[in-house]
Amino acid sequence: MAAVRTARPAKHSNDAAVCQFVSAVGALTPVFATPATRQVPYNAGPMSAFRPTGDELTCDGVTLAAIAASVGTPTYVYSAATLRERITALRSGFGDYPHALHYALKANSNLAVVRVVRAAGGLVDANSGGEIEVALRAGYGPGDIVFTGVGKTPVEIDQAVALGVKTINAESAGELERIAAAARARGTVAQVALRVNPDIASESHPHISTGLGTHKFGVPITEARAIVRDASARPGLRFVGLHVHIGSQMLGLEPLRRAAGAVMGLARELRDDGVSVEHLDLGGGLGIAYEGETVPSATMYTAALVDVVRPSGLTLIVEPGRAVVGPAGALLASVVDVKPRGNGTRFVVLDAGMSELLRPALYGAYHRIEAVTGRAGVPVTCDVVGPICETADVFGVGRSLPEPTVGTVVAVLDAGAYGSAMSSNYNRHALPAEVMVDDGAWRLVRRRQTIDEQLVCEEE
Repeated sequence: MAAVRTARPAKHSNDAAVCQFVSAVGALTPVFATPATRQVPYNAGPMSAFRPTGDELTCDGVTLAAIAASVGTPTYVYSAATLRERITALRSGFGDYPHALHYALKANSNLAVVRVVRAAGGLVDANSGGEIEVALRAGYGPGDIVFTGVGKTPVEIDQAVALGVKTINAESAGELERIAAAARARGTVAQVALRVNPDIASESHPHISTGLGTHKFGVPITEARAIVRDASARPGLRFVGLHVHIGSQMLGLEPLRRAAGAVMGLARELRDDGVSVEHLDLGGGLGIAYEGETVPSATMYTAALVDVVRPSGLTLIVEPGRAVVGPAGALLASVVDVKPRGNGTRFVVLDAGMSELLRPALYGAYHRIEAVTGRAGVPVTCDVVGPICETADVFGVGRSLPEPTVGTVVAVLDAGAYGSAMSSNYNRHALPAEVMVDDGAWRLVRRRQTIDEQLVCEEE
């Protein structure tokens, strides 16, 4: 039996304590969704890997308690089956329309995750030289890699040019000049696209919105035509496409349609100028149901994009990240303390915090928290917090869980995206272990970091 949950306030309402903290620091306002009290269904859909079996929470039938007992906590657990299902669903949605699906490595670049994505037919989108190296080690060739990133260093540009990646998505006229210079120095030609900023709101959290004129990404669409005309004439460059990405965790399709229409219009203008455009890269951004929201299906998402682009016949590139790996992962953590409060609730302190999963502290993001065992126990109201010396280190306020005790293991769900990828050594926490569940068995795909490994670059 899943834990009973308390009443849910109006959507995106702010927990008073969190609001006071945000107001005090003045850095995170406006908050899109705080880790406040929610009434959320278990939401175990056909692609949900994490579901109860009797009194145990499992991942694709593998008992999470057994993984925690063997590996310890904090530990990330991933479902290979869910990764395959989500890649397959997105690729199938395009039907016979020419397309390429480049998984955004920034969401989760664990080698085991990337190798499952590759075997399922996904290509990759890299945001750094390090991510390019991960792609190569996962078995990808340079022609499988799209290289994005708002601040590419000279070393990264030279790396991408030397490899001959599929496309470098340039962020500015100056970056196009630097790419051209790197290509000429090597006696080669780099394939480039230009990222445009269409000044379109994504209707998601302000910290993960990237398509407004006030955001640092890309060039204003009003300036793009002249920049592309100039770049297409530069020795060392071969202009092949346009790129746009307006935000992440988007639950509606209209902003995506508008962005696609904007770059379609630009592509027509460039063709009138005699500039060849081979593809439109519409980025990623499709959201997932963190708290039971209605989310467009893979078919709805792909159909919306294809409907806009089809008249051009141009190849369509997408860069999903969260939509692929988000529901495929969970963070296992153990209770290390229970501190009663005078109002009848209690603080439940975990051995994982913002150093392992930053999203709740950074965005006020909501993640479901489920007991791994003892799920039929009497529910109590808890504020689930981490051990980090920061007031913002909170996973959930007013959550209802079976009576927790020291040693109880919980799972923070839908943590596959931007979980381990954003983890840190703050407070000298070790980077967590990571496990892959596949075909009824599990294996360690990243061992827990040691303090010696943290200090190896500091000691002489």
